[in-house]
Amino acid sequence: MPNANAKLRCNNRGGQEAGRRELVSRSLQSAQHCLEDQDFGTAYAHYLLVLNLAPELKSSVKETFQFTLFKWAEELDSLARIQDLFNCYEQALELYPNDEVICNSMGEHLFRMGFRDEAAGYFHKAVKLNPDFADAKENFYRVANWLVERWHFIMLNDSKRNLTYLKAIENAVQSGCKSVLDIGTGTGILSMFAKKAGASFVYACELSKTMYELARDVVAANNMEREIKLLHLKSLDLEIPKHIPERVSLVVTETVDAGLFGEGIVESLIHAWEHLLLQPK
Repeated sequence: MPNANAKLRCNNRGGQEAGRRELVSRSLQSAQHCLEDQDFGTAYAHYLLVLNLAPELKSSVKETFQFTLFKWAEELDSLARIQDLFNCYEQALELYPNDEVICNSMGEHLFRMGFRDEAAGYFHKAVKLNPDFADAKENFYRVANWLVERWHFIMLNDSKRNLTYLKAIENAVQSGCKSVLDIGTGTGILSMFAKKAGASFVYACELSKTMYELARDVVAANNMEREIKLLHLKSLDLEIPKHIPERVSLVVTETVDAGLFGEGIVESLIHAWEHLLLQPK
């Protein structure tokens, strides 16, 4: 009797596998027919079914799936079915999470719709996945021009200004300020100044997703990713001890521009952060 039951289970599994293969085969044929008829939405649905039933086919159908996705996304865009468009890309990225072409295409749609910060994130991921992907690099640089203010480049190349910041931070750290918060870290330059000056704990917050990702890359390139805690947050949303364990002893910031009449006064900003600072004894 046990042998009979085992044989029955084996036959059932064999029947299920045969049924799966038959369904996959028919769905692939249907998808191809739909593509020939330019019915991209139905073709996309068939490919989703195929890839969920037979993930071993991901490599062989990848290019055709991409083509179908992009064509269907164009139709959804033209029909203003934005949520459906994003749902399709989310499904595609679940199947191909490390596909730079899909990431880049998602970023292009987001950019056209005005979601530039989110678009930059997808372009950046595409470049990280394939540093030689020319389209993604061009897209990332293009969106960066929208998101990174021109004065930021001026400040980074102002050696006199940066040296002044470095000396001021060194003086503060050497005077006993061992925990530092960098507000609006940008590329992370002030945080790195603080760590090199000897600060024990350095925290940095940045609201822009693009600049946050850039700071992560810069900090990692300088081998400080374990020494500087980067937070993708608006400064006023920082909480103790949720984001940083305790009040810091020094706040640094470069949230003012480099224009002759554009220099702001940071005292009001510092006052707003008194609840994050150690009070003088």
